[in-house]
Amino acid sequence: MTTYDDRASLSDLTATVERVRSSVEGVIEGKPEVVRLSLTVLLAEGHLLIEDVPGVGKTMLAKALARSIDCSVRRIQFTPDLLPSDITGVSIWDQQRRDFEFKPGAIFAQIVIGDEINRASPKTQSALLESMEERQVTIDGQTYELPSPFMVVATQNPVEMEGTYPLPEAQRDRFMARVSVGYPSVEAELQMLDVHGGVSPLEDLQPVAHAHDMVKLIEAVRTVHVAETVRRYAVDLVTATRTHPDLRLGASPRATLHLLRAAKASAALSGREYALPDDVQALAVAVLAHRLLPTAQAQLNRRTAEQVVQEILQRTPVPATPQQGGFGGLGHGTPVYGQQPPRRL
Repeated sequence: MTTYDDRASLSDLTATVERVRSSVEGVIEGKPEVVRLSLTVLLAEGHLLIEDVPGVGKTMLAKALARSIDCSVRRIQFTPDLLPSDITGVSIWDQQRRDFEFKPGAIFAQIVIGDEINRASPKTQSALLESMEERQVTIDGQTYELPSPFMVVATQNPVEMEGTYPLPEAQRDRFMARVSVGYPSVEAELQMLDVHGGVSPLEDLQPVAHAHDMVKLIEAVRTVHVAETVRRYAVDLVTATRTHPDLRLGASPRATLHLLRAAKASAALSGREYALPDDVQALAVAVLAHRLLPTAQAQLNRRTAEQVVQEILQRTPVPATPQQGGFGGLGHGTPVYGQQPPRRL
């Protein structure tokens, strides 16, 4: 595994993330927390589900992130007549060679944008399961590796039910995080009219980072230290979802792993070589809520999965915050724990 032996390497990588963030925020006005979460998922080797009402910039966010990085990008418009082979690819008989030739599908890209993913049939949606989890595609008994980095950014509209197929639990569990863009503030919407009133800023958006830069960033995130108390805190949060009376389906062990990876990426984005309980807290709703199924009684009481996660966060004891005994870049040093360290807010 690649390690970084000096602070300059971390500074260069941090500068790369800042360039990507600035590029995306130039298109998505007034939503810095949404952009940060998108970058966190990318660096944590996860996949992102963007769920919100029409017209708030779901597809534009996915496109801006894809265009800011110089890597292969494919966009799939999910429709009821879309076939699994349109996504994964198909083997075609070659008359000249007298043999089957594999034609890669749209999934063979580093960033795949799945627009309105819930409009495709469950059979087509299931074509993404192997790709998202194992980063490979198996066709006719032959396995093909997907490029690195690899990220699926899917969008869906939660209020439109006609002609849609709800994502099954197994599909939702493959997404590391779910984010809602939400309506912009008045100031951000006025600024959007100035910026987007003439031409779309996507047309002039140029890559500010390369794919190999993202690979280095991902390798750096893997070296972020997570203390035993922070790991146990993440496990306690996930375990609480499995016994909560308002939930009939809690979070899976994959959710625990995704929460930990996202916390490490969040720490790296903050320039830290170790994760804090605050990183876990900040990401718990985005990582856990879309995997949970409320009971019928909770739905009658208008209790959402997000409210349940917030309640679990308030009830679960927070461990002591690690203190760093010196900063030397990712991959260096070990967090030092004080007797009563102050909480970082």
